Amino acid sequence: MSDWTSDELMTVNAARALAGVRKTCFVGIGLPSAAANLARRTVRPDLVLIYESGALGAKPTRLPLSIGDGELADTADAVVSVPEMFNYWLQAGRIDVGFLGAAQVDRFANINTTLVDRGPDRPPGRLPGAGGAPEIAASCGEVLIVLRHSTRNFVDRLDFVTSVGHGGGPDDRGRLGLRGRGPVAVITDLGVMRPDPGTAELVLTDLHPGATVEQARAATGWPLKTAADVAVTAPPTDAELAALRALKAA
Repeated sequence: MSDWTSDELMTVNAARALAGVRKTCFVGIGLPSAAANLARRTVRPDLVLIYESGALGAKPTRLPLSIGDGELADTADAVVSVPEMFNYWLQAGRIDVGFLGAAQVDRFANINTTLVDRGPDRPPGRLPGAGGAPEIAASCGEVLIVLRHSTRNFVDRLDFVTSVGHGGGPDDRGRLGLRGRGPVAVITDLGVMRPDPGTAELVLTDLHPGATVEQARAATGWPLKTAADVAVTAPPTDAELAALRALKAA
């Protein structure tokens, strides 16, 4: 399996980001769900997947179509009410990592999933909305974000702030009383960006095989800074690709 798509490369690297000490993951639908379910089949088989609809410890045999997909309840260790999910599990700081997608992300990893400006004399374009993302971004121990890399998605200024990443700098989360560390990595189809410890601004730290710094900068809506030594991620293994393709085929 020497050939892979840019989306497969992104999803595999997003799954790898869940390796390590993280145990409980609050999962968003779409790209985050694909990555989290792949992680359960590869780098983190004991990962506990939690979905907004109340499914705790879901083990779907296929990628769920939505948070209301019956597959999540059927395969979960337990199903609780949405108020319990948010009040007891999420807002109390009991979840290690939140995994989110986005329509727009700015240089401080703030997220827009609400609306986009479509230009003069046109109404804003409505997006799926906030859902539980603002609380996930606020209260999980840390946050991972996955989305495709383009100037449409990575913007200098969000059209709407749906979920706070690092606000306007490193002190804003504390000032706003947000429990978690906020976004620690943004995984795209070109590479990985992480917040600078001093400024909280996203910095390109890794490139995927075949991608270049110039590509990443051209696809970013602000002057993208890079780490002193930009690493190159490992190509997907045959096992990772097989597991991902089996999930999608199901």
